[in-house]
Amino acid sequence: MKFLLPLQQAILGRRYKRFLADVHTHDGTPLTLHCPNTGSMKNCAVPNSRVWFWDSANKKRKYPCTWELVEIDQQFLACINTHRANSLVVEAINNATITPLQGYGKLETEVKYGQENSRIDIFLSQHERLPECYVEVKNVTLMTSQGQGLFPDAVTQRGRKHLRELVYMVTQGYRAVLVYCVAHTGITQVSPAWDVDPGYSETLAWAIEQGVEVMAYGASISLTEMSLVRVVPLNMARQA
Repeated sequence: MKFLLPLQQAILGRRYKRFLADVHTHDGTPLTLHCPNTGSMKNCAVPNSRVWFWDSANKKRKYPCTWELVEIDQQFLACINTHRANSLVVEAINNATITPLQGYGKLETEVKYGQENSRIDIFLSQHERLPECYVEVKNVTLMTSQGQGLFPDAVTQRGRKHLRELVYMVTQGYRAVLVYCVAHTGITQVSPAWDVDPGYSETLAWAIEQGVEVMAYGASISLTEMSLVRVVPLNMARQA
């Protein structure tokens, strides 16, 4: 997936009100960016970090510039734009990077499903042997110790709801899959964030026991493009 507009560099001042971030551009000009991330962005919004944004040049937008990438520990890149995750997973299915999800003749997005008025991120059908498949995507950017990725970065009732919906689809005879889109080049394994949201973590463990498939794929990220390129191991153990 190539970035359609060129990325420009800045230095982060602060992220606030969830959707806003104050930065200074290369010449010292102050600028407020739109922040397309509703999570806590723990460890991804450290003041004085290098960030990259794109300018829509849309005068109708109050904040025409959108934050896209951040540098972590002066060596890794993370994509904080959570809107990218679904597209990255769709691309990785279509180009056969996610091998367990191959063989389906039809791919749809944002399809209504479940018992709790939900929409599934990706719906796969028309496989010669396997049942229809419901795929939920979650974006992972929280890294704590070296290489350790955690999800979620804040308490998520919505995440628990999605796990319940996936379990329900398993009980109905379908495949249900959770894909962690690891949009952080430093993360080498993913675990549930037991200390951040024990309720989500326990629900995840239960969902796996019920037959929900969980997989994680890591991204290659540059200033021009990003794509999912590698399997990232899932570790369900509590992290020290």
